[in-house]
This record gives sequence, C-alpha cells and structure tokens, in this order.
Amino acid sequence: MGQPRGLSTLFFTETWERFSYYGMRAILIFYMIQAIKDGGLGLDQTTAASIMSIYGSLVYMSGVIGGWLSDRIWGSRRTVFIGGVLIMLGHIALSIPAGSPALFASIGLIVAGTGLLKPNVSEMVGGLYSETDRRRDAGFSLFVFGINFGAAVAPILVPWASDGFGLNLFGNHINYHAGFALAAIGMFFGLIQYYFDGKKYLPSESLYPKDPIERENMKPIITWSVIAVVALAAVLGLLAAMGNLNIDSVIWLITIIAIAIPVIYFITMLNSRKVNKVEKSRVWAYIPLFLAAVMFWAIEESGSTILALFAANRTVLHLGAWHFQAANFQLMNPLFIMLLTPVFVIIWSRWKNQPSAPGKFTGGLIIAGLSYVFIALPGLLYGTDGKVSPLWLVGSWFIVEIAEMLISPIGLSVTTKLAPKAFTAQMMSMWFLSNSAGQAINAQIVKFYTPGTEVQYFLSVGGASILLGIILLFFVKRIHKLMAGID
Repeated sequence: MGQPRGLSTLFFTETWERFSYYGMRAILIFYMIQAIKDGGLGLDQTTAASIMSIYGSLVYMSGVIGGWLSDRIWGSRRTVFIGGVLIMLGHIALSIPAGSPALFASIGLIVAGTGLLKPNVSEMVGGLYSETDRRRDAGFSLFVFGINFGAAVAPILVPWASDGFGLNLFGNHINYHAGFALAAIGMFFGLIQYYFDGKKYLPSESLYPKDPIERENMKPIITWSVIAVVALAAVLGLLAAMGNLNIDSVIWLITIIAIAIPVIYFITMLNSRKVNKVEKSRVWAYIPLFLAAVMFWAIEESGSTILALFAANRTVLHLGAWHFQAANFQLMNPLFIMLLTPVFVIIWSRWKNQPSAPGKFTGGLIIAGLSYVFIALPGLLYGTDGKVSPLWLVGSWFIVEIAEMLISPIGLSVTTKLAPKAFTAQMMSMWFLSNSAGQAINAQIVKFYTPGTEVQYFLSVGGASILLGIILLFFVKRIHKLMAGID
C-alpha cells in the first residue's frame, strides 16, 4: 500500500498483542467465577469484577514506566520485545491450572509487559515517517485497524478454544486454560515475527534510547524508587499487622494510587517554572476534560466486567439457531470502532462549524450515560429474574462506541495540543491515566452491582454521566477560552 515495510512488522506485532490481551480478557472473569470443581477459581462475581477493573487500571498505569524505560535506558525496539516476552509468560502462567497464585503472577507479568510494549510500539510507528511524510496519517490508520482487528478476532477464537474447538474435547466443561494457551501462542507468533522482521525493516535508531540517562542522574532515581518500594512494603506490612491484608484492601490501595498519580501530575505542571502563563491556562482547561474522560472510561471499560456478567446471567445466548458464548460479546467494542471510525472521519472532515473539543466531550458523556440507561430498560420492562434478547446488549455497546468516537480520538488530539512543552510526554501519559483512574473507580463501584440492584446501578451510573455532561455543557465556552487559541 505504499507504506514503509516496517509498518507491516509493527502492524502484526500489535495485532497479535491485542489478540492475546483481548482473548485473555474475554474469558478471564468467567474463569474466576467458575466453580473450583469445574476448573475455575470459585470467586464471587463482585470480587472477580473488582479484580478485572483494577487489572485494567494497572495496565494503563504501567505505560508511564514503559515510556520512561524506552526513552532513557533500553530504546523502543528492545523495550517492546521485553514487554512481549513478559506478556507471553503471563498467558503461559494462566494456561497452567495452578489456581490463584498463577492468576496473580499472570496479572503482574501482563501488566508489566503491556506497559513496556503498548506505548512504545505506537511511538515506533511514528518513527517510520518524517514529519512531512504524507503517508503518516494513512499509516497510523492502518496500524489502528490492526489493533482492532486483533481485538475483534480474539473474543471469537479464544472462547472457541476453551470450548474444545467445537470438537467436544473437554466434554461438557469449559477448559479456560486452553483459551489462555491460545493467547500465549498468539503472542509467541507476534514475537517471532517482530524479532526477525525488526532486524530487516525497523530503523536502527529504535535500538537506542532517545534521551539516555547519565550515570550521575541514576542515583536519585534509584533512591526514590527504593523509597517508593519501602513505603509500599510498609503499607502492606501495616495492613498485614492489622489483619486487613486481603484482595479488597489491595484493590483499595491501588485505587488510591491510580487517583493520586494524575493529581500529583497536575499539581506539578501548574507549579512548574518551566510552564508559562498560557500553558498553565491550557492545563486548567484540560482538567475538566480529564475528569470527563475518567467518567467515560468507567462506563466504556465495564464491557469486560458488568456487561460481561450481564451477558452471562441475563442474556439469551442465541438468535434463532445461531448460538454463541457470553465471552463473544467482547468483540462488540473493536467491531463497532472499525465500523464507526470511517463514518466519523467523514463527519469531521466535512462539518465546517463542528463543536469544539469540550463540546464533543459533552456529547460523549451524555451518550455514554444513555448506553447505561438503555441497558437498564429490560430490567424496568421485564424484571431482573429472567433472560432478555442479546440485542439489548448489542444496542448498549453500539451507543457507548458512538460516545467513544466523540471522546477517545478527540482526547488524544487535544492532549497533544494542550501539553506544555516541558511536559509533552507526561501529558500523553495523563490521557492513559484517565483510563486507569476510571477503571480504578470501577473497581469500587462494581461492588454495588447485583441482580437485585441491576436497574438502580445502570440508572445511577448512567445518570451521573449524563449529569456531568450537562454540567460540562455550561462550561464549554469558559473551557474553550482557557485553551488559549486551541480548537
């Protein structure tokens, strides 16, 4: 397609990585709640949903460290490879029937691996082009297609593997370890292709850090890292001494950290001497957009938790003679993104007097809230005891993906525009931290979701998003003014 050959290398690397991650994510919550006698972990649904949410929060939080290691120590090519190896090992850990220890080992490995791989493979795509290369936008569009293609195929193939490939290999039982093994195999193929093609087609600059850290600057970094580890160990030790060291308390601790990190970032930027008056005004403008993004991601990322449980417990898993698994619904997110992206590209390119970024965020929040109001309707109409048509779930997913078109790409764009020069990279990390904070908050609020509170839960969270969108509407002009010339 007239693109650099290295784009194919990175395209398939990210396709396989997303295949492995979304394949694992499609079945993980069901593995956690499946009875121990049937090969699962036997966790209650509330605990499993909280673990899934905090897992996602950690994945987006870890990208901050991955970007730093690439820029300062390893270089992007090596960082991506190390990340891929860790991800593969994480899936291998889950493929072994070793219970909860394997689960938590896997979470640690995949969180670290994704943090190393995901931000840096995207950066390497940009490195294939000069700033004036007209192929750049088309290249990124192809790359994003690869991300969503891998994410869409995985929720079909991985659950199918868990069900014995339709060959009744496991009798009437679901063997989730077979699905996790397929995810590991997918990442293995991605690593092989990346390693050998990377030698031929990726630029040599990717082997070296862009801003290598000087030896004398390592000492304070090591010191602060040790202090952070000691502080974390002290908190965990205190919880253990009080008899409160359990999954719930650890999830609370991570939630606090996920919320505290962006707060510290904002305070640092607003008080930095490297940030001038105009840039500080833009940072102030970014804060309400960041809060809106947190609310949005709390709803959007519930697809692997609340909506997954709704699919398993409240949805008829067939349309006529077409039968499917609850895990297959995870393909809705990437599928609708692929379908809606060209539509919105045409809309934004032809709409002359389109809303500003704050205006689009307002619409996105309201529409995201409506997706939850929509999924509350079957409970209101028919009660919460029986099962309902899968079209309710498909419709809710379609609505929230419209909201994503108004927030996710716009958020990425406005983040780069509003970033102070001295904090360009950190500001991009802030966008991913909005997802991390949203999922961390989700880890707490999912505890209120039960069959008896289904309608109230959807209406409360959806109503909160709509209310926040309406409040943001009244401040659109003021926020746009603070953006100081940025549209």
